[in-house]
Amino acid sequence: MKAGLVGFGQSGKTTFFNSLTGQSAQTGGGRGDKANLGVIKVPDTRIDRLSGIFKPKRTVYAEVLFVDVPGSRGKGGGFDSATVTALREADALVLVLRGFAGFDGLPPDPVRELADFESELILNDLVMVERRLERLKKEAGHDREKVVLDKLNAALQAEIPLRRVDLAPEEEREVTSFAFLSRRPLLVVLNAAESEVAAGVPAELEAAAADRQLGVMIACASIEAEVASLVPEEQREFLADLGVAEPAAARLIQRAYALLDYISFFTVGEDEVRAWPVRRGSKAPRAAGRVHSDIERGFIRAEVMRYDEFVQVGSEARMKDLGKLRIEGKEYVVQDGDIVHFRFNV
Repeated sequence: MKAGLVGFGQSGKTTFFNSLTGQSAQTGGGRGDKANLGVIKVPDTRIDRLSGIFKPKRTVYAEVLFVDVPGSRGKGGGFDSATVTALREADALVLVLRGFAGFDGLPPDPVRELADFESELILNDLVMVERRLERLKKEAGHDREKVVLDKLNAALQAEIPLRRVDLAPEEEREVTSFAFLSRRPLLVVLNAAESEVAAGVPAELEAAAADRQLGVMIACASIEAEVASLVPEEQREFLADLGVAEPAAARLIQRAYALLDYISFFTVGEDEVRAWPVRRGSKAPRAAGRVHSDIERGFIRAEVMRYDEFVQVGSEARMKDLGKLRIEGKEYVVQDGDIVHFRFNV
């Protein structure tokens, strides 16, 4: 899973990236088109509890790869090529908006920045759709693709991002290869001054995000960087003084995970307890493929236990005795928190 951290100049995006990852990536100008990468574990108290029961040799959390995307030119300049490339490679976008006075003294205008960013995504997609439709006029045998592109073109002309356009599965397949930017799930983060964090997201930005059906949260990147350097006990005290329940890193990672519509299932044992990310709605063989492609190819069945039932009982043997270990086949849809052991033959 790859989430692109994006934003206009002076938004504090890279400072926020550093606070999330513990890195010290260069901030400000002079960075060029370099994309910074950082892998962050998805906090999950369930895997902590399972590790306490099994005491494995290692515990592996689900992870999200955050990409600090090179800043766009902004202010009518559009995205440069490096930015567009990085955006297309991301599964979801996290937009950092400036919520503090700029270096030039200008007050923040996050609502305008959000509108400008959405417009850039829409414009890039519109250019791509129009070019493809022009080519299709000279080609035959692409009727279904043209119907879908006409539908998307109408939405983009109306300044509607493609994530808000409902597509049937067969329509989705026709345009998957285009990697449309405005179809990417988008989460908004207001990088505010320390004194503003406890007050929450301003009503105007909350309304603008809600109108676009987007999630929004507030954080102070510079303070988060300080928090990240503290031990857990000191973190809690520091955040309590700010009126914040948990670090922005934990909140952002969990929101990004949900934004991508992922769930976690677990494999357990004395060697390893591990959380595996999988798209919500995935069937057992697809989930097995997350563990190893051979398991998906030779899938026979899945032995499944519910997490909440297992932690109450405390052992697999007892779960079997109580009839709470289920045998599921190829059509089983894996649920969040399932503890799974796959049987396969290749």
